Amino acid sequence: MLTITLSVEIHFTSNASRSGKMNDEYVAYIDIDLEDLIPDFLNNRRKDVVQIGQLLCDGNLQEIRRLGHSMKGSGGGYGFDEVGEIGGKIEAAALAGDTTVIEKQVEALSEYVANVKIVWQEEE
Repeated sequence: MLTITLSVEIHFTSNASRSGKMNDEYVAYIDIDLEDLIPDFLNNRRKDVVQIGQLLCDGNLQEIRRLGHSMKGSGGGYGFDEVGEIGGKIEAAALAGDTTVIEKQVEALSEYVANVKIVWQEEE
């Protein structure tokens, strides 16, 4: 069973870049127009961590694949490229029946969501 502690810090600045890990911190540069949507997006990824853990216990790789596919598609659209990459790895691992990779990627997702720093960007 996974034990998860989650928190998110949000910073405001106009620096331009993309999602990534800098100085042992995850940073996502997000369009300010998405500000109202981001709390729900991150909360849903927290729920995904818990749900995938339960689905692993149930052996439901089909639903894990679906959740991974959804993360793969939505992560980049919200500015969280790392979520998209993790989702793609979860989807592929579910298709391959590789629960070890799924567990590793769920831990990576949990760590990312718990530690991501959001930098808001305004369109120029």
